[in-house]
Amino acid sequence: MKTDVEELSPTRVKLTVEVPFEELKPSLDRAYREVARQVRVPGFRPGKVPPRIIDQRIGRGAVLEQAVNDAVPQLYSKALAENDVAALGQPELEITKLDDGKELEFTAEVDIRPHFDLPALDSLTVTVDNADVSPDEVEEYLTSLRERFASLKTVDRAAQTGDFVSIDLSASVDGKPVDDAQASGVSYEVGSESVLDGLDEALEGMSAGDYKTFTAELAGGRQAGKAADVQVTVNSVKVKELPSLDDEFAQSASEFDTVGELRASTRRQLEAVRRLGQAGQARDRALDALLDQVEIPVPERIVEAETERRRESLQSQLDQAGLTLDDYLKANDLPKTKLESDFAEAARRSVRAGFILDKVSIDEDLQVTPEELSAYVTEQAYRMGVAPDRLAKELSDNGQLSAVAADVLRGNALALLAERARVVDEAGRPVHFDADQEEPDEADAKDEVSDEDDES
Repeated sequence: MKTDVEELSPTRVKLTVEVPFEELKPSLDRAYREVARQVRVPGFRPGKVPPRIIDQRIGRGAVLEQAVNDAVPQLYSKALAENDVAALGQPELEITKLDDGKELEFTAEVDIRPHFDLPALDSLTVTVDNADVSPDEVEEYLTSLRERFASLKTVDRAAQTGDFVSIDLSASVDGKPVDDAQASGVSYEVGSESVLDGLDEALEGMSAGDYKTFTAELAGGRQAGKAADVQVTVNSVKVKELPSLDDEFAQSASEFDTVGELRASTRRQLEAVRRLGQAGQARDRALDALLDQVEIPVPERIVEAETERRRESLQSQLDQAGLTLDDYLKANDLPKTKLESDFAEAARRSVRAGFILDKVSIDEDLQVTPEELSAYVTEQAYRMGVAPDRLAKELSDNGQLSAVAADVLRGNALALLAERARVVDEAGRPVHFDADQEEPDEADAKDEVSDEDDES
C-alpha cells in the first residue's frame, strides 16, 4: 500500500491511498462468503455457492463494492498510522479508481491536530488572589453563624426594615376576591422585597393589629399580571436576636470550648478555602497565559461542532426551565448576534485549550490510572444522582470510556501547568500548593488561639 499525504491547510490533509489488489483478497473472500449465505441457487446449499456462480448470477461488481466498503476503513486507519497523521473527526472518502484484479485507489480528506510548540512551562508566571483573611472577615463569618442560631422576639412597636412580621394577605380584582391570592400567618422579613411590589412600603410603620390596602400586580395564579387591591394585616412584629459571641455559644455551635478557639478555627477554614481558590486560579491562569503566548490554527469544522454543542446545551437548559430562546435573550438584554459571537469565541477558545492540554499530556508522557478513572466516574455519578457501577456500565456500553479518560488526562495536564508555573499572589509572595500548607500544625494553632484571645 502506498500513501501520499498532501497538506491542504495547517489543519487539514488529503491522503491518496493506492492499494494493490492482492491486499483486498481477505475482504473479497468475506464478501463472497456473505453473498453466498444470502443467495439461493438451485443445486447449491446456502453458503456453498462458488464465486464463479455468484459472478454469473449476481455480478462481480456487487461483490467488489461490498469488499471495498469492508476494506477501506481498515486501509484508511492503516494509512493514518503509517504516516503519523493525527486525524480529527470523520474523513471525506472518495473511491477514485477500482481496477479489478489490479489496484484500488481512494482519497480521504480529514482535519488534523495542528503542529505547534509550547514554551517551557516553568517560564510561566501567574498571579492569584491573596489568601489572607482579615479579622473583619472572620467576624463576618461568625456573625453569619450566629444568624443561624438566632431567635425571634416579639416587640411592641411599629415594624421597620429588618423586622419579621406575621401577616395575612388578601387580594381582590375589580372588587372580587382572588381565591388563589389569600394567605394567613405568613412570616415575612420587612425589606426583603420577596413577595409583592409595594408590600415593604406598606408594612413600614404598621404595628400588630393594623391593616392597610395597597395596589400591586399579581405575580402568579389565574389572575397573574393583573392589578389587584391587596389588604395586609399585621398579626405580630418580631426582631431577630443573635446569641452573644462567647464561650457558651462556641460550645453550642461547634466542637470548641472557647470563642478564641472558634475564631482560630474559622480563620484556618477561610484560609484553606482561599488556598483552594488559589489552586483553581493558578490552573486557569496558567492555561490563559499559554493561550495568549501560543498561536494555534484550529479546524473550522471542529469549532463549528463545538459551537453547535453549546447551542444545544443552552437549548436543553431552557427546555427544562420551560423557557424559549427569546425569553433568555430578553431577560439578559442580549442580541442574538451577540449570543452567536459569544458561542463562537468560547468554542474557539475551548478547542485551542484542548489542543494545548493534549500537547502537554503528550510532551510530559502523562497517563491515566484506573484509580483516577474510577474516581472521576464516581464523582460524575454522584453529581448525576446515579450509581457509579451503572454509569460505568453505560459509558462502557456506549464506547465513551476513552472520552472520559481524555477528560481526566486533560485535568492532569491542567494540574501540571499550575505545578510547573511560577505562582505568586497579589502581594508578590510565592504560592506553593502542597499538603504541608493545608493545615497549621498544633503549635501554630495554639499560638493563633493565643493571638486571637489577645485581640479579643
